[in-house]
Amino acid sequence: MKNYHTHTARCGHANGADEEFVKAAIEGGFDEIGFSDHAPMLFPSELNYYSSFRMKPELAQDYVNSVKALREQYAGEIKINLGFELEYYPALFENELEYLKSFGIDYLILGQHFTLNEFEPAAFYCGSKTSDAAIFNQYIKQAIEGLETGKFTYFAHPDLINFIGDEDYYKQQMYGLCRRARELGIPLEFNMYGFIDNRNYPNGAFWELAAEVGNDVVIGLDAHWPELFTMREVFADMRAYLSKLGITPIESVNLIKP
Repeated sequence: MKNYHTHTARCGHANGADEEFVKAAIEGGFDEIGFSDHAPMLFPSELNYYSSFRMKPELAQDYVNSVKALREQYAGEIKINLGFELEYYPALFENELEYLKSFGIDYLILGQHFTLNEFEPAAFYCGSKTSDAAIFNQYIKQAIEGLETGKFTYFAHPDLINFIGDEDYYKQQMYGLCRRARELGIPLEFNMYGFIDNRNYPNGAFWELAAEVGNDVVIGLDAHWPELFTMREVFADMRAYLSKLGITPIESVNLIKP
């Protein structure tokens, strides 16, 4: 088994030492994992703005050193990849990409937690409920633009946006997102953390659309604590859920080096 969505305590809302995640993955039968903690973002310095859910830039080198050391230490037992989960923020993306590439990363996954560029007053946290079609449309637009950069291996929790407006409109817009992801050959993630935490995602209506479109689907643990790697019954439940929709998740992904 493989998982490319793993966090560390550096993001401020995950628990466990880095090595504990590796040991749990081995115990759970995984032969390949990727660390993809929330990327440190280079917000404009004059704003003195920090996200509350991502590692600070001063922690990035320690994260990279730790993952690379674990990769060597456990080379005979499990393959370990180095990555980040990153938003597509248009005003910041190019500088951010060059910064993250400087660490020699293996891949990025797209996790669009905010609209606009996050630090702006009009930016919206996508996990909050909204019936505003303009916010929903901005999420769709930004996600597609991010996928079209060609820098992301897959789209994490693509159904994070908590739109509670018109159902038909939701399906129409999300169908377009699924179709574009398929055209680009980018898998969509069925998210374990949301599944066990009873969040607004995975969203059943979204996954019915993904099944209809024929998207590649990958199961991502979104592991914020090591124990997720050993929850075999949950893996079975997730596969059964997808199977009822006619979706067979892919077992591995081709990592895109940005």
